[in-house]
Amino acid sequence: MHGLIIENISNLYKIKTNKNIYEAVARGKFKNDNITPVVGDNVVFEVTDEENKKAVIEEILERKIYVKRPKIANITQMIFVLSSKDPKPDILMLDKQLAFAEFLGVKSLILLNKTDLDNKKRFKEIRLTYEKIGYKVIETQAKEGIGIEELKKELKGNINVFSGNSGVGKSTLINGIFKEQMTQEGEISKKNKKGKNTTTYIKLYEIDKNTYIADTPGFSTFDISEIESDKLCNYFKEFKEYIKNCEYIGCTHIKEENCGIKQALENGKITENRYQNFCKIYQDLKEKEKRKW
Repeated sequence: MHGLIIENISNLYKIKTNKNIYEAVARGKFKNDNITPVVGDNVVFEVTDEENKKAVIEEILERKIYVKRPKIANITQMIFVLSSKDPKPDILMLDKQLAFAEFLGVKSLILLNKTDLDNKKRFKEIRLTYEKIGYKVIETQAKEGIGIEELKKELKGNINVFSGNSGVGKSTLINGIFKEQMTQEGEISKKNKKGKNTTTYIKLYEIDKNTYIADTPGFSTFDISEIESDKLCNYFKEFKEYIKNCEYIGCTHIKEENCGIKQALENGKITENRYQNFCKIYQDLKEKEKRKW
């Protein structure tokens, strides 16, 4: 039988078919082959107890996408959630995550949550910046349900992953989509204004036919070192059309003169914030590459 892994706790997997959900273990051969089934995998399995819905996973079908940490396969859209305050918007992390989504080849959606707390209206500037680049941006107030219907339309037909710092409202948004308590909502630490991570395992929630959302721990700290520093510019969407204007092949777009990206920056085609974040991410990747050797 064929099915989709929708949950993994320790060595037990829940597999969804068109009609049923089975609880399964994986064959020992996977460990020998140094591969482990993960949430999002399409698998072939054998039913060992139909009455109690028990099964054994026999084969993992080809993965289109695989994220190493947190481990999840075959996602098609990443939803990046920012809050206006408590915690404040982390734009560097957003740019890092958007680059990673471009690297993976999945769609990106930006949610600006808690807009009612944004007295300075900084979200308007953030929205304008990323819409100009070509990203879809939705403003939400998760607790009031504002923006939820627009979000649901964008989720259709995808395996969606929510990402963002703890406390930005990911779980509240998911609960708003289902109109019930699907995930535990975290309380913001009043002491340090940082979120306490409440999600301890990955699970896919079905919204509609072929539409799922995953509440996942770890995305706020994920490592993008799979991206080579000299390829990073290819994953900043608005940079790509200006790379051809660089005088030197292999231009890092940092120290060189006659750089197409720096010229675009001077001409207002690229924002200063995005360029500075590109430089920070580039240097971080470069340092990690040095440590490898």
